[in-house]
Amino acid sequence: MTTIRQLSVFLENKSGRLQDVLDVLGNENININALTIADTSEYGILRLIVNDPENGYKHLKANGFSVNLTDVLSLSVSHKAGSLSKVLEKFSDENLSIEYMYAFSLGDKAIVVLRTADRAKAFEIIKHNNFTLIGEDEIKYL
Repeated sequence: MTTIRQLSVFLENKSGRLQDVLDVLGNENININALTIADTSEYGILRLIVNDPENGYKHLKANGFSVNLTDVLSLSVSHKAGSLSKVLEKFSDENLSIEYMYAFSLGDKAIVVLRTADRAKAFEIIKHNNFTLIGEDEIKYL
């Protein structure tokens, strides 16, 4: 089954740090498809889906950032009220928890990026319910 790679960047919670990451990626012509930030008073975790995760990882590392490449799942969901709820209900029915999730919409569909506690079980649920996985080759051109 298909996963996509996400950049996870650990940032000090101070002015300018996000801009520094964006400058590195922009200077290397790395396009951001989606991002989310989770923060505390001292640090934040910036999660990004980019068109070239390997290159993004390499350049962020070279510029002194603490960055990881993480495998996550990406699903295409109808962009209609209740669609995401129906998908997540199948995960809940199987007692599979979601560690984190974020989403963005593109016209009539939404793309959901998520990480679960058990990827193999998530793949079973996805296959059994005929959910549509989005691969890295597809997402880089969104």
